Amino acid sequence: MSEDEIRKKWEENPMLKPRIEKVVVNMSVGKPGEPLEKAVRVLKDLTGQTPCRRKAKKTIRDFGIRKGEHTACLVTLRKQKAIEFLKKALSVVDNKISKERFDRYGNFSFGIKEHIEIPGVKYDPEIGIFGMDVCVSLSRKGYRVKKRRRERTKIGSKHVLTPEEAMVFVKDTLGVEIV
Repeated sequence: MSEDEIRKKWEENPMLKPRIEKVVVNMSVGKPGEPLEKAVRVLKDLTGQTPCRRKAKKTIRDFGIRKGEHTACLVTLRKQKAIEFLKKALSVVDNKISKERFDRYGNFSFGIKEHIEIPGVKYDPEIGIFGMDVCVSLSRKGYRVKKRRRERTKIGSKHVLTPEEAMVFVKDTLGVEIV
């Protein structure tokens, strides 16, 4: 299906047009204590939300990680905050995303090696430099039937978001070039 056919389909039926459900920004430090606190501060400054700390699932002796220790932090952004953060974060990767970054449901993710590359962020020697993973989840109207608590049902095969549709949506809304 071509891009014009996809856009025409969205105009005919607005329920089929995708939207950004959420953006999850993850910083995995690998150590509890001061490095994690610095990462939390960086993530709070970047997103404007208080990050949630995540625990290690298992012990890895070589890395000095114990099960149950806090080793990462993440933030979930929705609606306008998600779009604003995405526009800043995508400028780091030159507004280009590879086709391989999209999964079969239209979600995509990319990594940022240094947080100081994001526009408006200055280097602070006390904090240091952190990398992060940005995962974007796309959905359509009507996906609530899959997640609601009462009378949960499956989404029909014709209503499931495809990677091609997600790529067209990302091109149109965020101005990203698909490589």
